[in-house]
Amino acid sequence: MLETAANGNSVEALMLDIGRRARAAARPLANTSTDAKNAALRAMADALVAAEADILAANVIDLKNAADTGVAASFIDRLTLNASRIAGIAQSLREIAELPDPVGSIIAEWDRPNGLHIERVRTPLGVIGVIYESRPNVTADAGALCLKAGNAVILRGGSDSVNSSRAIHACLVKGLVAAGLPADAIQLVPTTDRAAVGAMLSGLDNAIDVIVPRGGKSLVERVQTEARVPVFAHLEGICHTYVDKAANMDIAVPLVVNAKMRRTGVCGATECLLIDKNASADIVTPLVTALLEAGCEVRGDASIQKTDPRVKAAAPEDFGKEFLDAVIAVKLVDGVAGAIEHIARFGSQHTDAIITEDESAAERFLNEVDSAIVLVNASTQFADGGEFGFGGEIGIATGKMHARGPVGVEQLTSFKYRVRGTGQVRP
Repeated sequence: MLETAANGNSVEALMLDIGRRARAAARPLANTSTDAKNAALRAMADALVAAEADILAANVIDLKNAADTGVAASFIDRLTLNASRIAGIAQSLREIAELPDPVGSIIAEWDRPNGLHIERVRTPLGVIGVIYESRPNVTADAGALCLKAGNAVILRGGSDSVNSSRAIHACLVKGLVAAGLPADAIQLVPTTDRAAVGAMLSGLDNAIDVIVPRGGKSLVERVQTEARVPVFAHLEGICHTYVDKAANMDIAVPLVVNAKMRRTGVCGATECLLIDKNASADIVTPLVTALLEAGCEVRGDASIQKTDPRVKAAAPEDFGKEFLDAVIAVKLVDGVAGAIEHIARFGSQHTDAIITEDESAAERFLNEVDSAIVLVNASTQFADGGEFGFGGEIGIATGKMHARGPVGVEQLTSFKYRVRGTGQVRP
């Protein structure tokens, strides 16, 4: 379908039709066999590999349009596709096909004294709306994960990645058709009109069961404010790494550099480095120097500025900021208690890490930091569904209702109770 939205009414009609078709596809999809879903996923992966040239050509258009607007290098990195990344997307689909099918699995079962046998069983959510920005790989990840969990999905990607997303979506549809599944099980909104987002947030006449936003703060805030359906919230990735006085520096230096610099534009990138004020200069200086030499701009408090003249003064707003670039805020804190307090005040409950050889400090950090992902002696860049063994993710949910952390296939299901009796009546 070509982009047809010229005014609000046409967008509304377009979106309502998409919603109706998604709801119609969701019913048979909920009972589709595991073999059929896996066959579709593998066919999608094959189609992606075969369409590499077309996808890259579409991506070139998106990249040129983005460059013309003067966006940051980190944004370009999120948008860029190459042969390796396309192969990675295809591999992710194959890995999702190998995951256990959550639909129909029995979470718990028990017998009542009256003879009733009760089972709590995983079921699909129904129709999921995914609203995302810039990352064309989300088109494949979200479509595949929703399919594996027996859900239909409506994808609304950002205008910046529209050509890449359309090329990828075409491969997903080929996979569905090859496996005999409804083509409407994975739909990509064909218009870049922002009114389409508003229509999705309205629920499309009860067609959408849940919305998953994946993007910047303004997008997530709009979704949370306007949505009339449940939302799996993905807030900013204001991630911290705290280096304790008992840190092993052979681990700490490369870990901190990786946590910040591996990919600066991902939501799991460390944006703030906290260092125990009781640590020696042998701990503080090497960390700051390593970041600077890796090409990272360091913004520090007065104590950090003394370690190297290249350190810039941190403004108050630098703490609690998602830079998504080669910039990091650094601050000395009063031990693990100070780190926990700072994270509680400035963090986004996304991902936070401690580097220490002190087991009691590690346990306290794990227990008291109230984030979706908390790590000990590991990079915050592991905040990724693929790294958790989920095959991929739709996003990192930072809320506390239903889904939290990487949203994979299990998080895209609900449950129902199946009760078997032998003629029991309630007295």
